[in-house]
Amino acid sequence: MIRRMNNIDNEINEVMDIWLESTIKAHDFIPEDYWRKNYDMVKDVYIPQSETYLYIEDGKILGFVSIINKEFIGALFVSRRQQGMGIGKKLIEFSKALYKVLSLAVYKENYQAVRFYESVGFKCIREQLNEDTNEAEYIMSTD
Repeated sequence: MIRRMNNIDNEINEVMDIWLESTIKAHDFIPEDYWRKNYDMVKDVYIPQSETYLYIEDGKILGFVSIINKEFIGALFVSRRQQGMGIGKKLIEFSKALYKVLSLAVYKENYQAVRFYESVGFKCIREQLNEDTNEAEYIMSTD
């Protein structure tokens, strides 16, 4: 089941556990400390400002997607133990049904994520340096 996060106080810790574990694993080319330092910003600012949708199975959050300004995917993460089971694809399909055009930024070196986004219809529209990490990233869009 996919539904909007509606009780941030009760659900945010599960979402943040998925975010931290998956982010560190997917971005091993960026020091882990960077993600830990940004944890509170993501939890207290970015997640509450976005429309976050949860993939829930048996009452447990297994993944989520956060959409900013009805267009930009700020986060798409699936619990590491459930990756490769189609949850990310379902979250993208759900998001595409809600929003006409979607875009996102993904680190160029995160090869698995780049391939995933291409497989669900995103195309690279430009490459740039992420100003926080100084790492190359792609801006991708469904348009």
